[in-house]
Amino acid sequence: MPETSGEGSGLGDDVVDAARGRAGEVRLLGAPGRPRGAPDRPAEIRNYEPADEASWLRCRVLGFLATNSYDDVWQVKRRTDLELVALDGDEVAGILDVSVPGAEATIDTVVVHPGRQGEGIATALLAEAVPRLERCGVRTLGAWTREDVPALNWFARNGFTELESCLHVHASADEVGTVLTARHGLVSAGAFLHARIEREAEMRQRFERVHVCRRMARELRP
Repeated sequence: MPETSGEGSGLGDDVVDAARGRAGEVRLLGAPGRPRGAPDRPAEIRNYEPADEASWLRCRVLGFLATNSYDDVWQVKRRTDLELVALDGDEVAGILDVSVPGAEATIDTVVVHPGRQGEGIATALLAEAVPRLERCGVRTLGAWTREDVPALNWFARNGFTELESCLHVHASADEVGTVLTARHGLVSAGAFLHARIEREAEMRQRFERVHVCRRMARELRP
């Protein structure tokens, strides 16, 4: 069963995250102080460069702060096969990373900085990525996302459909203690667990933090 690398909530046209080859999730937070759909300037989309790393990491962290994946923090960028950024001047305002192991590719990260959300940057990044993936022989583009309705709407608008689902359970140390036995003198500090979707009611009764994780997919042109 897949694992998650980061999650989120609230998505218009802006923020999504999915994990590389594992279950990911979607995230988006509203951009305060700017009318949605009214950019001050267009974002430039280009390939990621190593010099972007610090700005890339800031964009990712800030884009996740108000989401279900607020604790999914990276200190270094994880490399993928297709790496696109949208720039606000010299700063990264949007991210789209895709792993391409073969004919089935997976979105690793797509997220937009809070200050540039609501401008269609995530959709623009996707529109840049799809033709490249098709030229590489990719036939299916997948992603994992949690139960955030705006994120699910974003996927639906962009041609994705749900194929399967499971549960992600973030158990605290106290919660783990109710279901696991400590051995070898080790004490649990918490755990990330998976469960079948059929056990959702049971898991929500037993654990405080439970997410439905959905596998989304879009068929590309042959």
